Amino acid sequence: MSTAQQTTPPAAQTQAQSPAQSQPTSSTQQQSPAPDKDKAGKDANGKPNDRLFFALPNYLSVENAGKVPPLTAKQKFVLVGRGAFDKVQLPWYGALAALSQAENSEPAFGQGWEGYGKRFGTAAADGTIENFIVGAVLPSLLHQDPRFFQSEEGSFGHRAGYAVTRIFVTRTDSGHHQFNFSEIVGSAMSASISTFSYHPRSTYVSTPTNPRLFIPSDRTLSNTAKVWGTQVGYDTITIVIKEFWPDLHRKMAHKRANTAASTTP
Repeated sequence: MSTAQQTTPPAAQTQAQSPAQSQPTSSTQQQSPAPDKDKAGKDANGKPNDRLFFALPNYLSVENAGKVPPLTAKQKFVLVGRGAFDKVQLPWYGALAALSQAENSEPAFGQGWEGYGKRFGTAAADGTIENFIVGAVLPSLLHQDPRFFQSEEGSFGHRAGYAVTRIFVTRTDSGHHQFNFSEIVGSAMSASISTFSYHPRSTYVSTPTNPRLFIPSDRTLSNTAKVWGTQVGYDTITIVIKEFWPDLHRKMAHKRANTAASTTP
């Protein structure tokens, strides 16, 4: 539940400073610290605010969008790839695998480190396939924009409702609105691919009470529907967080600036 940009040289590098500008500022005139920039690059709007909670990749969100140029197919794959293979994804998939093992979901994988490794690989493959199909493959074929364009207008309820509807409505490369085939159909495709390719078949496992316990196959339509619903639900929650994250980020930065100013001698 998923990253080519150019950096504009700052004005300070193209214009000479006046003598007054070269004077050091007083402690009361110091600028607040700029938000941390991600080493992997900026977001889809060229802004450094590209990580949710300063951790999770957020390369496909646009704040103060207005009229922005569409992404090329190459840019869609690059943006998705940056997020899908970001180093933060490893502990995320590790946590999902640990939760799955604790619940003993897909029991054919077994327990122990071997079972955990299978669950980790499955979680990583599920996330990567879904990210690329929903964020790059279908948007390129259908000419849909995989980015989330924030509303920033109206009440909390209005903005939350807007964010939820983006699961079903998206922007095309030409700037029009269209049913979000990339999300709805793409998540169903990824759920089908993963379920019927590497999720466990029916098998027999040995337990302390039953040396030959039959485990039914996870490659079923009902399991596919469950995975599909989980992916869409996770993407919905993520989009709502994306809508309000810039506001939270600014408040946190403002609070840090006020704290720094109050502690300055």
